[in-house]
Amino acid sequence: MRGLLAQLTPRRLLLVSAVVAVVTIALKALAWQLTGSVGLLSDALESFVNLASALFALVMVTVAQAPPDEDHPYGHHKAEYFSSGFEGILIIGAAVGIFWAASHRLLNPEPLEQVGWGLGLAVASSALNGLLAWVMFQAARAHRSIALEADARHLVTDVWTSAGVVVGLSLAAVTGWLWLDGLVAMGVALNILREGVSLLRRSSQGLMDEALEPEVQAEIQRTLEGFAHATIRFDHLTTRKAGQRRFVDLHMHMPADWTLRRASALRTSVEQALMAAVPGLRATIQLLPSDVEAHFGDAVDPR
Repeated sequence: MRGLLAQLTPRRLLLVSAVVAVVTIALKALAWQLTGSVGLLSDALESFVNLASALFALVMVTVAQAPPDEDHPYGHHKAEYFSSGFEGILIIGAAVGIFWAASHRLLNPEPLEQVGWGLGLAVASSALNGLLAWVMFQAARAHRSIALEADARHLVTDVWTSAGVVVGLSLAAVTGWLWLDGLVAMGVALNILREGVSLLRRSSQGLMDEALEPEVQAEIQRTLEGFAHATIRFDHLTTRKAGQRRFVDLHMHMPADWTLRRASALRTSVEQALMAAVPGLRATIQLLPSDVEAHFGDAVDPR
């Protein structure tokens, strides 16, 4: 499974996502034309957002993989957060549009036609999105890609949207309560609005140098404990993440009479152990004598 996920790079999966979005747009648009359901129209509109999101994410993932340069010495990894934020904005926009259309249909219900065909097409597109979302979630964890995760979350939202539309249309066809079509569409809008706000929040946290996950920090601490000694200690540990990359900065204290060669060799061993324990980690270790403490509380230069 890991070998397969390694082959399914973020760029390849986002290309697949764009193709699938085109297919589902065609299926849902046909379902809307056949039934005249505003619920299915809202479902089709969300697939347009899927397409735009996948294309933008593809561009941002490509930028994020660019090597460091003179203007960006730490790389371009944070570009993925722009993808997540952009997708959140698109989702919110789609939610507003769907809610507006649904409110009119709720007040002025219209008869539905060929409901069976419409439901069949909606279920087919939902199954396609669900399968792709599952694969993308697995790859997002393997590659630590927030762009992939954002796209996968949006696809899951699309699946729930389709499920809600199918239930609403089925009930409307059985009971004759045509206003259910508009009501379901409004529920869909509120659901995807929640997802859009969540994506915006996650992207903003990433742009503000959010710390690594607690389980990753615990793994870093366990690795450092393997090197701890009566004459060696670690402190002032800080972490952050930027897209697929992870960073840790810390101080390593050791006896003042050690040679530079010996101290450097130990630091290299610690760095290699940290990078082996946490994939994608970049460690920066400052060497200090045991009797020296760094001070971070000094007054800031008023200039």
